[in-house]
Amino acid sequence: MITCCGEALIDMLPRKSCEHGSVLLPVAGGSVFNTAIALGRLGEETRFFAGISSDRFGRLLKDELKASGVDYTLCHISEKPTTLAFMELTEGQANYNFYDEGTAGQMLGEQDLPIIDPDIEAMLFGGISLISEPCGSAFETLMKRNADKCVIYLDPNIRPDMINSPSQHRKRIQRMITFSDIVKVSDDDLLWIEPDLSETEITNKWFGSGVSLIIITKGASGSAAYSKTGMIKINASPANIVDTIGAGDSFNAGILSTLRECGLLNKSSLAAADIADMIPALKRATLIASITVSRAGADTPWKNELQSPE
Repeated sequence: MITCCGEALIDMLPRKSCEHGSVLLPVAGGSVFNTAIALGRLGEETRFFAGISSDRFGRLLKDELKASGVDYTLCHISEKPTTLAFMELTEGQANYNFYDEGTAGQMLGEQDLPIIDPDIEAMLFGGISLISEPCGSAFETLMKRNADKCVIYLDPNIRPDMINSPSQHRKRIQRMITFSDIVKVSDDDLLWIEPDLSETEITNKWFGSGVSLIIITKGASGSAAYSKTGMIKINASPANIVDTIGAGDSFNAGILSTLRECGLLNKSSLAAADIADMIPALKRATLIASITVSRAGADTPWKNELQSPE
């Protein structure tokens, strides 16, 4: 079983209406939420943990989780409002304005943290849930409590416009890296987190802190994965890009799902694996992301839509 820990929100997507011109369509989203949905659609036993509102948008989030087979019983439900993200598309790239103050997600505290079952194989953390307080500290505490029990996957998904104190957030991400087995970042994330170091220096530093696998996504240039045994590169899959919403989130799901299927989703196997053992996971994750970007919104594929890459 895999547990995804982080934000759930409503993306307000711009749409055209024949009657009213431009309108906004509320769609369930959030980086970690999207990964949970993608895992559920891949047939993985998945749980999701976040602060979720009892308002109409919170009910929409729970409905979407249920429809994809994701267990949300760990979630802390409150009467506080749902986080809203107003999205603008520029040449297929999504830009957001977040309304998060005082929301059910932001106000999640350490007193709301669940007890994680011993059958959990991996936990994923990341997204904007690591920025705000008190939720950022709560998720960091949850990671620390479980770092010795299961595989920890971190995707910081840096959004500089939301970060009021870059130095404090860098310190948080660097602390969380020391508890992580897998760190996945974009090339932009990497530059933000460690602006003064080269890619090689960064990977050496993170391996020294205990990380087993580092994955760097590079957009149209594909991705690279590093372990202590070496490095591999995977080209991006061809895709007719509609938008990039959910691309990295679905990529995460592909990595976790494939590692579990290959028997590598445990600390000892992951630490001992050769970098070549990561090729199936990277190829499948790349395929899943390419399907996601070919559709509007974070519409991740179901397992029966996938064909094994060559």
